[in-house]
Amino acid sequence: MARIVMKFGGTSVADLDRIRNVANRVKREVEAGNQVAVVVSAMSGVTNQLVKWCQDLSPLHDAREYDTVVATGEQVTIGLLAIALQTIGVDARSWQGWQIPIRTDNAHGKARVEEIEGDTLIARMTAGQVPVVAGFQGVGPDNRVTTLGRGGSDLSAVALAAAVKADRCDIYTDVDGIYTTDPRIVPRARKLQAVAYEEMLELASVGAKVLQTRSVELAMKQRVRVQVLSSFEDKPGSLVVDEDEIVEQPLVTGVAYSRDEAKVTLRRVPDKPGIAALVFGPLSAANVNVDMIVQNLGADGTTDMTFTVSRTDLPRAKDVLEKSHSEIGFEALLADPDVAKISIVGIGMRSHAGVAATMFKSLAEKGINIQVISTSEIKTSVLVGAEYTELAVRALHSAYGLDSEG
Repeated sequence: MARIVMKFGGTSVADLDRIRNVANRVKREVEAGNQVAVVVSAMSGVTNQLVKWCQDLSPLHDAREYDTVVATGEQVTIGLLAIALQTIGVDARSWQGWQIPIRTDNAHGKARVEEIEGDTLIARMTAGQVPVVAGFQGVGPDNRVTTLGRGGSDLSAVALAAAVKADRCDIYTDVDGIYTTDPRIVPRARKLQAVAYEEMLELASVGAKVLQTRSVELAMKQRVRVQVLSSFEDKPGSLVVDEDEIVEQPLVTGVAYSRDEAKVTLRRVPDKPGIAALVFGPLSAANVNVDMIVQNLGADGTTDMTFTVSRTDLPRAKDVLEKSHSEIGFEALLADPDVAKISIVGIGMRSHAGVAATMFKSLAEKGINIQVISTSEIKTSVLVGAEYTELAVRALHSAYGLDSEG
């Protein structure tokens, strides 16, 4: 007997037939003798509509009221799935984030999970009941509803798996595993049997949509074994595990991309100590995450500073920087939302030279200009014009020998 957390995304619960399909999958695990908890997202398209309503009313809306609105999607799904399970003879009960409780910080819209009290759920699971838990939501220090950011149901599932000491966390989605890149762009992309936590963390952080970044971070920290598999087909999935369990370590494991990027350039910033703190301090206080950062060589006592933020954070970032204009002293603020980040990731990159050079050469041969470069031990990312996204991904996938033979 195993204790399993099963998570189903929005496409897996998009309508009543798919909710019935999820209920039958859960029933199979229960009948196999396993203790099961389920985490679900809102039905496909619902969260996007809720977000749009908030943005249409005010682009700079109150984040606390935004959470109140967008957290409602999951509440509908847990009730419907609990009913579907009860209808086929499975003892089930729905749980919202505050009922468990899933305690978070107060960073509304992108809250971090701080604690989950798992004892009650463990008791229910031991007694044979299936808890159906709302993903994406928690409760903040002020007892207000919080949400965990896009893809936050993955984080809910991994955190819940850690809290109830689950043997595995199964993430069911509309793809049957983790691929070397997006198969919609590269049909010859290959499914990976296993990916190291560290690789998956980098892939998720640079645009791979299979798992939310913070869910992988928590899985790595808590050593939660994660499996990604299809809701619609009975096929083996892809495991996210310790590096020691990976038999083959290729030079590059995958190519990821993100179109959710915006480039910000501050022209002629005073070139003096402390200026970076004046730029990035207010952005941090406003919960705007900054990614790639480049500062040009100073001249005439000034320098240009370029960095990226998520496209959805661009209006807030511009507002924060304009309000800090007098303290920073920049001459102009330039914003470009028409960019994309392309990344190569692989633990094999640690011990091989020339990996980045292959990337730059491949892009140059396709006439793709690189605007910004950033690297880590197992990742190299470049910022390019958004119109070159698919061309860049295909070129790099081939350059590193990732195309399947079939």
